[in-house]
Amino acid sequence: MIHSMTGFGKATARFETRTITVTIKSLNSKQADLSARIASSYRDAELELRTLITDRLQRGKIELSITMEDDALEGNAKPINREALLGYVHQLTAISRELGETAPIDLVALLRLPGVMDSEGTTSTEISKAEWDALRSATLEAVDALQAFREQEGRMLYEVCATRIRKIAYLLEQIAYPESERITAIRQRLEEGLAKIAPAGGYDSARLEQEMIFYIEKLDINEEKSRLAHHLSYFLEILDQPNVGQGKTLGFIAQEIGREINTMGSKSNHAAMQQLVVQMKDELEQIKEQVLNIL
Repeated sequence: MIHSMTGFGKATARFETRTITVTIKSLNSKQADLSARIASSYRDAELELRTLITDRLQRGKIELSITMEDDALEGNAKPINREALLGYVHQLTAISRELGETAPIDLVALLRLPGVMDSEGTTSTEISKAEWDALRSATLEAVDALQAFREQEGRMLYEVCATRIRKIAYLLEQIAYPESERITAIRQRLEEGLAKIAPAGGYDSARLEQEMIFYIEKLDINEEKSRLAHHLSYFLEILDQPNVGQGKTLGFIAQEIGREINTMGSKSNHAAMQQLVVQMKDELEQIKEQVLNIL
């Protein structure tokens, strides 16, 4: 069963007075591209979390967000780093004395300076094994939720791709009808053209038959039809594989399907056949758009 690369997962965990929230989003991408916004208390665990997530999600543009709220802080307000704030105040006071000027200190502006609203100065950055286990458990739960979302989206992608592949197969069968008329129409057109320009003695009918054979061989699409039918069958076979990660393979098969359809279009030389080829191309474009989102 195929999985989509689009997904969303969220999980929370409690550790003592802290609430840990893990949110993971993913979109389609050619490879695993993870960007993370992690609470400062857990930054030391970022490398392990990245490995944990990418090993399970394989591909996609992944956004990881980890936040922490501590009930021990009044109103869950973010703590002010007093040492950093006082450091800025002392420096500004010293500079004012050197310049011989006195200016009011804007505490609100100082809160925006780096490190002032960072809790690293007031709490330890090291986390215990129990807290790491809680963080890891929440991350895995969020990954599982995202995987379930991907699986659900994958079922929808499966139906869309399978339906359009079957539509191309149906159109391929319809080509047989105008194709049988095409040879007769080509022969008749050539004979009418020769009759208009032929000398009074006529033309060599045996030579005409020989040239007709050469000409018709160039327009023959039986090989293209056979290869296209094989590619369509192989596409459905890959869709039905139980493992996950068929996206790139399906993309390659879609390219081969497009190559055979284009060749048939260039050889068709018949309005009804060209209309069927255009419909095939339209179905294939829809498939290619969906394949880009398959894991």
